[in-house]
Amino acid sequence: MCISRHSLLLTTAVLLTAGAAQGADLPLPPPPVIAAFPAWYLRGDIGFSNQSVDSLYSDNYIGYASVVNTNKSFDAAPLFGLGIGYHFNNWLRFDVTGEYRGKANFHGLDIGAFPPGSPFGVGFAPDRYIGSKSEWTFLLNGYVDLGTWYNITPFVGAGIGYSRNTISDFGDVGIACQGSAAACTADTNFATGSKWDFAWALHAGLAYEVSKNFTVELAYRYIDLGNAITGTGIAYDASRTFAPFEFRHLTSHDVKFGVRFN
Repeated sequence: MCISRHSLLLTTAVLLTAGAAQGADLPLPPPPVIAAFPAWYLRGDIGFSNQSVDSLYSDNYIGYASVVNTNKSFDAAPLFGLGIGYHFNNWLRFDVTGEYRGKANFHGLDIGAFPPGSPFGVGFAPDRYIGSKSEWTFLLNGYVDLGTWYNITPFVGAGIGYSRNTISDFGDVGIACQGSAAACTADTNFATGSKWDFAWALHAGLAYEVSKNFTVELAYRYIDLGNAITGTGIAYDASRTFAPFEFRHLTSHDVKFGVRFN
């Protein structure tokens, strides 16, 4: 069968037109996805500390057979912090924080036992102490976000850094002893002392995403602040000086409320 040239040209045109129409019906490729992470954020925190110290020590204890710290407690104190952070992805983030931990009043009582042959005879010397403690603490923190439900994200984390621990207004408000009154030392005041020490922390809490760029947090933190030390002690009549007191192994259980701005 013979196909004319006009028929062949017409068939080709129809096929080309159909192909072009089919190509025009294909969907356009989706736009590129803009990832929500990484992203920088600013943070602010307020809260309260619940602090403790393992033990107190001073070279002044050398004259006793033994010394027992029967009370070494702190009052609660406020804390205030600022920081800058970075979302590495949608479950891992880091931040650097600086924090002022307000003055926490200290209440202490130790009881020293006189050694055999002491000029004070056989007995004990109870010493009561007062003072306050504050810190400037700087931490590098990492957090793992554990998933989000109804805009609520539980998280855990850890941090390391340094803390400048300051003991101020520390004093021995009365030394009671057996023996002559001239041999007993009255009230002693200690100069303010500050010490930098290694610090580390563990975090856990809940974050609520109010909007894409604003999140609030309620968190618990355990923090180890290291040690602190007072300055030299001076008797009330300036007749004697005394070795500083060391606060060994300071820790705190903190409750914090925080905000984050992406």
